[in-house]
Amino acid sequence: MAAYGLYTHIRANRRRSIALLIGLFVLVYVLVYAGALLAEAVSYQNAPLDYLLRAAAYDLVKAAPFATIGTVVWILIAYKFHQSMIDALTGGHEVTRKEQPRLYNLLENLCISRGITMPKLKIADDDALNAFATGLNEKQYSITVTRGLIEYLDDAEIEAVLGHELTHIRNGDVRMMVIAMVIAGVISFFGEMIFRLFFQTRFYGGGRSRGGDGERKGGAGIAIIIALVLIAVAWFLSIVIRFALSRRREFLADAGSVELTKNPDAMISALRKIEGRGELAAANSAVMEMCVDNPREGFADLFATHPSVEARVQALVKFAGGHDPGPLALGAPEYGQIEDQPPSGGPWDSGSETGGEPGPWGDRPQAADAPSSGKPFLPSEPPIDLGGGGQVGPWGPRRDG
Repeated sequence: MAAYGLYTHIRANRRRSIALLIGLFVLVYVLVYAGALLAEAVSYQNAPLDYLLRAAAYDLVKAAPFATIGTVVWILIAYKFHQSMIDALTGGHEVTRKEQPRLYNLLENLCISRGITMPKLKIADDDALNAFATGLNEKQYSITVTRGLIEYLDDAEIEAVLGHELTHIRNGDVRMMVIAMVIAGVISFFGEMIFRLFFQTRFYGGGRSRGGDGERKGGAGIAIIIALVLIAVAWFLSIVIRFALSRRREFLADAGSVELTKNPDAMISALRKIEGRGELAAANSAVMEMCVDNPREGFADLFATHPSVEARVQALVKFAGGHDPGPLALGAPEYGQIEDQPPSGGPWDSGSETGGEPGPWGDRPQAADAPSSGKPFLPSEPPIDLGGGGQVGPWGPRRDG
């Protein structure tokens, strides 16, 4: 069935993602079969090809439970430690409302507006402009933003980026991406291990001969080629599936941000500011795949994990009615410190220039001649002059006696 609205697109995308995730898991067994075929070919070099293929299939059946348990254990380890590993790579640390009131309030307001459990808020000490969400359940979910993002984006733009990451959490994208990266990590690890074991056995261990009567033609060479091709294909497909999972979700996350903030222009201007400035030098490719934008691209965008900023902006212009200002050049940081508040000039302005006291909706302005000692505001003259000594009152001159 075709998808027509935002939520039907989300459901359709979720079904496709689950199918891709199952395909990624199947690649683990393809890798096990390839490893078994290599082992059989090296051990029985004179055996015919059909025998080696059957023997590898038999080995797969015996090894499948161990492969499944190993993958599950790997996922459990990632479940427990993936956040600490990501924080170690990016330098992310959790912040509270007291430490970062501006950022914390923006995220909290978005969560309250949709009844979402608020994720942990973290800041990465990096000058890049980027953000990402991680976690596998409500207790683990967190949103990390970089110092550069906070310094160069205004409140509306930061709110749009936070809405983008909250949408990833709401749609289950974060959990799906973490699991996909874990399974892809299993494939990469075991693929490399099989290659190493094969070449070590090939050049140092030799192999045993089976069917040495010379009546059967050896098929070990062809079996080795098939196994190596299977390993290469499994590795390549794991990358393609991982990237496909990431690319499909960015358009929906942009749309979800607009749904939360009702401000497509803020999402567009945020993307234009982030464009080409999101490289986290210390992060690996797995972390970059979860970011708002990933400037790392392969040849002809084949290995690009995100659609281009241009494509995402055009989608927001076409479907959300936004306005594209075009590529934006950045000067000095708009807000020198993370704690700074952007100037708004409205009734909720900070009032720091007037030295006012903080009230429930901002700082209370004081009169120009009022002392800044923190005492309650009192006018220098009464609002109504009661007169005296023949002075004129509000109803005319006062008559004495």
